[in-house]
Amino acid sequence: MDTTAWMHLLFVIGANTATIILGGMLLIALLNAFTFPRLTRFAQDTPGAAPSPPVSVLIPARDEASRISATLHALLAQDYPAFEVIVLDDDSRDDTYALALAEGRGDPRLTVAHGAALPPGWGGKNWACHQLAAMAQHDLLIFTDADVTWGDGALAVVVRSVYACQTDLLTVWPTQETVGWIERLVVPLMAFSVFAYLPSWLVHRTPYPTAAAATGQCMVFRRAAYNAIGGHAAVRATVLEDVTLARRIKATGLRLVMMDAAGLVLCRMYWGWRQVFDGYTKNILAGHGRSIPLLFASTIFHLALFVLPLVWLVAGFFVSVPLWPLWPLALLALGIGARAVTAYCTRQRVADALLMPLSVLLLSAIALRAIWRQLRHGGQSWKGRHMPSPTNLA
Repeated sequence: MDTTAWMHLLFVIGANTATIILGGMLLIALLNAFTFPRLTRFAQDTPGAAPSPPVSVLIPARDEASRISATLHALLAQDYPAFEVIVLDDDSRDDTYALALAEGRGDPRLTVAHGAALPPGWGGKNWACHQLAAMAQHDLLIFTDADVTWGDGALAVVVRSVYACQTDLLTVWPTQETVGWIERLVVPLMAFSVFAYLPSWLVHRTPYPTAAAATGQCMVFRRAAYNAIGGHAAVRATVLEDVTLARRIKATGLRLVMMDAAGLVLCRMYWGWRQVFDGYTKNILAGHGRSIPLLFASTIFHLALFVLPLVWLVAGFFVSVPLWPLWPLALLALGIGARAVTAYCTRQRVADALLMPLSVLLLSAIALRAIWRQLRHGGQSWKGRHMPSPTNLA
């Protein structure tokens, strides 16, 4: 077999493999489009259908002066019978504490507290959430971030969903607000990683802990379940504490439910390219089990799936390449199609899916940055704090 024949065979094998993988992603995305639960399903109250117990809304806040006021304003405006909001200022370097206190204007439902000093071996957010849980007065614990905006009536819908689904942990994926091209191209990939990789029925109908996902932007625990899995103390050094807590829920035989906020709960997670790059750099290695080889392999894998077909297509205009142009076009269509479906389901801009190859290139740059930081500095950093690997923690 000559070189040309070998090249053609390799193209055929690679193209078939990529087609199967991308087709699977598109199929999962389409399946989730119809089966992924949404808060809007529980938007209408049915008298007597579910209780409205008092709840504790718990917000860890570090350097959130730019948004804490708006977050608390929306929460304190919720039409819900009985709830408390506790903000724990995690050693902020700005006016987070003062602004949070001012927003309450003496409202007895709001408590603003200074956090204790960060102990060795703890991540900052985990330590803050641990303290918040100890301060909470009620048995339904809602951990939410300071950059999450609660729409009118959202708190009641979330609590209603907990009881309607009879769940021990409800995690709500807020609708992401993205401004500017970097946010639009990178931030929605978080939802893509769930909607195109993880069928929701695996999460909800199987006992396997690996089939679990969650977002710390909104996690609702029954206190008994939270205590049963050890709370945030059990994940004290974990960057992706949300996913780990969700897996512990399933491993303990408790019930986990994921739900899309469908516009009722919003979040602008990162502001501008710098925060996008820093935030994803902080998380991406942890999302790969802190394994540099695994993250590197994942980066190559996604470049091959989403970027190489574009290179293949463009190259065909200048040199003779096998299977051109229909097969690279088909691969691009499958990848863009999966991204478009997840964008539609999560209320993102569907047209941005056309730039999926650029999104993957940006995420690849972030992955390499995370690897370099891990090798050079022994860990990542966020908001002025170094986040070393657990092996380096005291």
